[in-house]
Amino acid sequence: MALLDDVIDASGGLAHWNSLNRFTLHLSVGGSLFSSAGHAREFKDVTAEGSTRAQSLRFTGITGGEHAGSFQPDAITIESLDGEVLRTWRNPSLAFTEAGLPALADELHLVFFCGVAIWNYLTNPFLLADPDVTVEELPPWREGAETWRRLRAQFPPRLITLAPEQIFYFDESALQRRTDHDLFGNKVAHYSWAHDSFGGIVVPTLRRVQTLQPDGTVIAKPVLMDVEIFDAVFE
Repeated sequence: MALLDDVIDASGGLAHWNSLNRFTLHLSVGGSLFSSAGHAREFKDVTAEGSTRAQSLRFTGITGGEHAGSFQPDAITIESLDGEVLRTWRNPSLAFTEAGLPALADELHLVFFCGVAIWNYLTNPFLLADPDVTVEELPPWREGAETWRRLRAQFPPRLITLAPEQIFYFDESALQRRTDHDLFGNKVAHYSWAHDSFGGIVVPTLRRVQTLQPDGTVIAKPVLMDVEIFDAVFE
């Protein structure tokens, strides 16, 4: 598909991506999803180390620098900094919201959500080239004064994503600028910008997730989630 080829080339190229195994990020994550659950600073100034080839991610420095948290498809753990497992959640699922409680009230839920989100953020758009991901180009979208091209992606059950169907938007440079998907029963628009190259892989360093209304307009506040990447290393 011509658009997908352009997008992957703009982000560093599939051959370069396939030569990599791991990434390390220095980042902060926040927003109303975190503050409403009492975790406003839980993921501030943390390190995330992950695999580019499998859904695996470890956060170091959560809970004020006191703990680490690991995301694997079959288990979430909270650990001490020296690796002692303090809590474990086997066979996690994003369908964890309990009535009357914020979505991310439990720290294990928080690690799971951030693990799924950050791993997918870092592996897209290359993940869209997976043979089990179904991709369809949609008509262009007018965003302010710009025209963005779009892809609808259907992800297979073997991949843990925030939503099985997502719509990706790309600017005139073929860089990812927005993604629409379901999140905890709501439609959201996830914007990304301030792209930078880290070892030849181009990554948006700023991200913001906001509520999407049925008519397609975006509610500016509250910001559900914001992500700032300070540095990234791919190897």
